[in-house]
Amino acid sequence: MNGKQEKTGLHTGKSQFENGSGMFKRQSVQTRGAETAESGTCGNDGECIPVSLTEKLKVGKMNTRERIVNILNYQKVDRLPVIHFGYWRELLKEWAAQGHISKWEAEHWADDNQVCSEIAGRLGFDCNFCCGIGADFSLRPPFETEVIATFPNGDRHVRNNYGVTELVVPGTCSIQSEIDHLLVDRKSWEEHYKWRLAWSPERLPDHLPECVSTWNAETEKPLVLAVGSVIGTVRDWLGVVNLSYLQVDQPDLLEEIISVFSDLCCQNVKALFEAGLRPDILHWWEDICYNHGPLVSPNFFAENCVPHYRRITELARSYGCRFASIDCDGKIDELIPHWLDGGVNIMFPIEIGTWSPDFPGWRRRYGKELRGIGGMNKNVLSLDRSAVDAEIERLRPWVEQGGFIPCPDHRLPPGTRWELVQYYTDRLRSLI
Repeated sequence: MNGKQEKTGLHTGKSQFENGSGMFKRQSVQTRGAETAESGTCGNDGECIPVSLTEKLKVGKMNTRERIVNILNYQKVDRLPVIHFGYWRELLKEWAAQGHISKWEAEHWADDNQVCSEIAGRLGFDCNFCCGIGADFSLRPPFETEVIATFPNGDRHVRNNYGVTELVVPGTCSIQSEIDHLLVDRKSWEEHYKWRLAWSPERLPDHLPECVSTWNAETEKPLVLAVGSVIGTVRDWLGVVNLSYLQVDQPDLLEEIISVFSDLCCQNVKALFEAGLRPDILHWWEDICYNHGPLVSPNFFAENCVPHYRRITELARSYGCRFASIDCDGKIDELIPHWLDGGVNIMFPIEIGTWSPDFPGWRRRYGKELRGIGGMNKNVLSLDRSAVDAEIERLRPWVEQGGFIPCPDHRLPPGTRWELVQYYTDRLRSLI
């Protein structure tokens, strides 16, 4: 999944707070970490879990946040939460043409806005996991979008707000090809990028106390704090080729870029915790793997990336937040032990591909500290009910192990059948 802010609702910069789409309705988030062992239960790793999170079991019905948190804590739930990861814009246009949603809804859908909630409700989803709250970790100011060249067939070379020149082809909807990068060496880093990553209170949401109060209030979804990235966004600035060369030719420069950006993300998180925010889950976006493995040396990753995860997860645990998730597509196997070493204990979205991710095998190898959200092959939702049934049965052993929540392994693509999505959500509710 592309790391640019417009492509993932978890990258919630200040603009979302200003236009209102970041102001989510939240319900009943308890401050964790203050309870004693006598007032709660303890997880498999010995950490105490507040009894308040399981109180609803006594009366039968739980809300979505409680279901998600309980599953991650290996505790009982009344049913599975049914979550999704959003939709391609082209699918929404298809559904509008088929009469399932309005054209206005197709045009105005965004992660976690009211349209998102309404469409999800009709499909049978409880919530969109691809949404969250946080502070601004973007380049400030962003680069001005600039057309570098226009070609007779309508194609254009456009420099985006990351300083990356892309080939923009009319009518295409996939990630654009990268033509050139402004960030290539120390001179370009110091001249164009480093100063854009300075922290200041302006990066925090306006009316912060009111925001924190709203977020910490009752909710029907988990409170997910978007931390930012350690190396995925850096890869976006550099491109895969430049990232590969820097690991060998200028490792000190690459280490500095990663450190400066992580410092910004850490300061944002620290300021939000100090303001009273109490999230359920930290979340990083990375996308640093492809279909054969990592796009970065695992040794470099362990030495230069893991410490930045660890310092933030340790900070979060001091405030009672013990879950941290990573959004990384591709074959992630070689990086899983390093993420766990850094305190990241939820793999997402466990993308299904030719590499066939083996969550039960990961669990056998790493134990219950490893959790997962995702792993559901979204492509079966364009086939038939028997394909959906087979996919649910494939996931049943994953669910029965605990600590795992099914979710489509990426945004639902064009060709997804509305009625099959409804069938899937109905089936999932009765899986346990």
